[in-house]
Amino acid sequence: MNRKYRKTVIAGNWKMNKTPSQVKDFAESLKALIGRVKWCDIVICAPFVDLPAGIRQFKDLHVGVGAQNVSEHPSGAYTGEVSVEMLRDLGVKYVIVGHSERRQYFGETDDTVNKKVLAVLEAGLQPIVCVGESLDQRDKGLTLDFVSCQVKAALAGVAPEKMRKVIFAYEPIWAIGTGRTATAHQAAEVCHHIRAVIRSIYGARVARSVTIQYGGSMNDQNAYELLAQPDIDGGLIGGASLVPEKFAAIINAANQE
Repeated sequence: MNRKYRKTVIAGNWKMNKTPSQVKDFAESLKALIGRVKWCDIVICAPFVDLPAGIRQFKDLHVGVGAQNVSEHPSGAYTGEVSVEMLRDLGVKYVIVGHSERRQYFGETDDTVNKKVLAVLEAGLQPIVCVGESLDQRDKGLTLDFVSCQVKAALAGVAPEKMRKVIFAYEPIWAIGTGRTATAHQAAEVCHHIRAVIRSIYGARVARSVTIQYGGSMNDQNAYELLAQPDIDGGLIGGASLVPEKFAAIINAANQE
């Protein structure tokens, strides 16, 4: 982490878990565990139906609420979709864009990811843009090239003055939900490379202001080591964010002076 230039952000991704009625118990448990958080921002990215309850319950905790997806379209005949304006009207502050599960199971492409990034920024919200390689791509030595292409595609048309609102999450696909985790060195190498790609487009001042998270099975056991890397500015937390004690341990690891 490097707090001199950018925010540390710990974001929980609940995926398709927890009902609205379960949000209150989680919020109360988390409040009892984390106390006053000074050095990092906390976000919960919840299913759409949980967002109103999350906004109510997390307000006093100063926890931001994010969505896990958004339509690239502002409105119209897109049954089942949710627009960025709907999210903003609710009070949502963050949106995950391009998660590997959205790319794998729902056909999201670099083009749709870019459209969603632009829509989220236009609405004044913060996109958490996910990039990362498969095991096959890593084994073939293609990780940095592949991630570079994803970063450049996601940022097409994004103005330099909006880059402070962009958060990147490096999530190696092979380390999501598998119990496998990139080593601190592997994670740091790719996060450093993401910053280098941003620097090549926008310059050093913008690049050092961008928060880059690690999102491949960060948990309460490995968070401190991962967060000690200079280019890892937080985490996008999956399974561990569903358990208040584990999520609190990660937050506390990020909240060290």
